Amino acid sequence: MSKIQELAEIEGMEIDDMLEEATFDSVAKGICTNEGCNYTTEVEPDCSKGYCENCGTQTVSSCLILMGMI
Repeated sequence: MSKIQELAEIEGMEIDDMLEEATFDSVAKGICTNEGCNYTTEVEPDCSKGYCENCGTQTVSSCLILMGMI
């Protein structure tokens, strides 16, 4: 399962709905991109190196980054 699919499942949303929400808001859903870590948080839409409080790394990306929309 891809990280965007994992994020949508964790958030209880369809991918399209999550992306639409992020497009019209000042925050977006984000997930850690490290394998085995599913830490999620709200981030800025252009976030590609957000801090993961679970792993302690700069590996959180927004859903818009994961889909290549930004």
